[in-house]
Amino acid sequence: MAIKVGDTAPDFNLPAQNGANISLAEFRGQKSVVLYFYPKDDTPGCTVESCAFRDQYEVFKSAGAEVIGVSGDSSDSHQKFAAKYNLPFTLLSDKGDQVRKQYGATTAFGFIPGRVTYVIDQNGVVQYVFDSMLNFKGHVEEALKTLQQLATK
Repeated sequence: MAIKVGDTAPDFNLPAQNGANISLAEFRGQKSVVLYFYPKDDTPGCTVESCAFRDQYEVFKSAGAEVIGVSGDSSDSHQKFAAKYNLPFTLLSDKGDQVRKQYGATTAFGFIPGRVTYVIDQNGVVQYVFDSMLNFKGHVEEALKTLQQLATK
């Protein structure tokens, strides 16, 4: 069952590119989280999307949010990808796609891991879900728009 707006985001504990384990619970009560699932490190679409998040990272931080990318790639692969493109945020390794499945993040064509972004507020509640395989920059634009709307509530 896919996680939708209004649901409490499932917690997870996954390894990051720096070797640390990161859980969603660490951010609860402190920051919003923009959690984006993407298919694979260092592929054209994923690079465009990740670099778009990089280019707006300071805006996300100013809005009180942390950006976290998740794919099935290894922590070592994430480390190389982050270094190559100067990605300042955390990339998590979801081997076996367990967290992806927990969130119900889609697949494209039935076998390619999909591209889905969740905006999760400080209380751990999903405020927005954006699911688009080809609108790479839309993930960033929609997440920022959602965070700005949350700030005015």
